[in-house]
Amino acid sequence: MAKKSIIARDKKRRRTVAKYAAKRKALKEKGDWEGLQKLPRDASPVRVHNRCALTGRPRGFMRDFGVSRIVFREMARDGKIPGVRKASW
Repeated sequence: MAKKSIIARDKKRRRTVAKYAAKRKALKEKGDWEGLQKLPRDASPVRVHNRCALTGRPRGFMRDFGVSRIVFREMARDGKIPGVRKASW
C-alpha cells in the first residue's frame, strides 16, 4: 500500500483540478496565457496521477475499473466485479 501522505496529496490535486477546471477552460479559450500562469500548479490536470482506489498503487492501474491489476484480480476471483470471470478454454 502506498503512503497515506501520497494518496492524500493526489486527492488534493484532484480537488484542485476540479475547482479550477472552468476557469482554466475560459482562460484557454481567451488565450490568456499569463492568467493561466497565475493559477496554482496543481490546477493542471497533467499533475494528477492514476492510482488504485483501494491501495493507492501507482503502477498497473486499470482505467476501466479504477483499481490496480492486483486488486482487480482478487476482486474478480471473489466475484465482486459484475460481468468478469476467470477465463477457461
